[in-house]
Amino acid sequence: MKNWKLKQKFTIFLLAILLIGLTLVGGALATVLKHATENEIASQAFILMETMNSVREYTNVQVKPELVDRIDEEFLPETIPAYSAREVFETLRQKNPNYRDFFYKEATINPSNLRDKADSFEKELVAKFIANNNTKELTGFRSAPSGRLFYIARPIQITQASCLECHSTPEAAPSSVIERYGSVNGMGWKLNEIVGTQTISVPAKTVFDRARQSFILIMAIISLVFIAVILLVNYLLNRNVIRPLNRMARVAEEVSTGYMDAEFEQTSNDEIGNLAEAFKRMKLSLAMAMNRLSQVNKYKREQ
Repeated sequence: MKNWKLKQKFTIFLLAILLIGLTLVGGALATVLKHATENEIASQAFILMETMNSVREYTNVQVKPELVDRIDEEFLPETIPAYSAREVFETLRQKNPNYRDFFYKEATINPSNLRDKADSFEKELVAKFIANNNTKELTGFRSAPSGRLFYIARPIQITQASCLECHSTPEAAPSSVIERYGSVNGMGWKLNEIVGTQTISVPAKTVFDRARQSFILIMAIISLVFIAVILLVNYLLNRNVIRPLNRMARVAEEVSTGYMDAEFEQTSNDEIGNLAEAFKRMKLSLAMAMNRLSQVNKYKREQ
């Protein structure tokens, strides 16, 4: 770098700042966008989960009491909170294309309706809830054919004795339930037992893609700003520093070869202007010294 010109050194220095700055800004921005994206996805999932719980509560409090007397004669799935929540969610998925890749399921290890049977992933969640009774919620990401999904899972625990009316023994279950689902599936549940997991999964790909596009756009804008600053600094450096220095170097070389008519131009009052003024005084002092030397030599020749 010792033989490099001043402009080259400044350019390399500014490019180094650009790379370091983009690395730091990019890392910070990626972290912020990642957290914001995950929060957005989680918020969406939590809202849907609470909505389904509201449907369950409405079914349990408002619908079931009105129809409970008919259960012995006719099985009415509309009285089951899990059924109502699942049907409401499926209606949302079918009627709104934006929710096609959203999934809600109340999966159990031993369900009455095989549609609700837990798959391998859901069985793992149930096992975690059973292993740690204090765990009230699990969240994370999982892979699916439709893409990456964010899930919220909560344990399904039998906390009310009324749930055992249909799930304890075939003898205790309403005849309409036995006729519909048989006497094997969904039996043997116990009070306070964790029998399954309530899960909701929302697609993460679209949100992450949008965050990635935002990251690229923001980084492109920041890069353009940095490049514009580098070009501006180079332009100002060239106009206000390098050109005046080159002119002074050229004039100084002419003066050093004896051409005393060359003039140092002072075009500003900054440090470069002060340097030009100092060179003027030095040139004047040199001219005076050369005149005196010339007079001394002339005097000696006349002697």
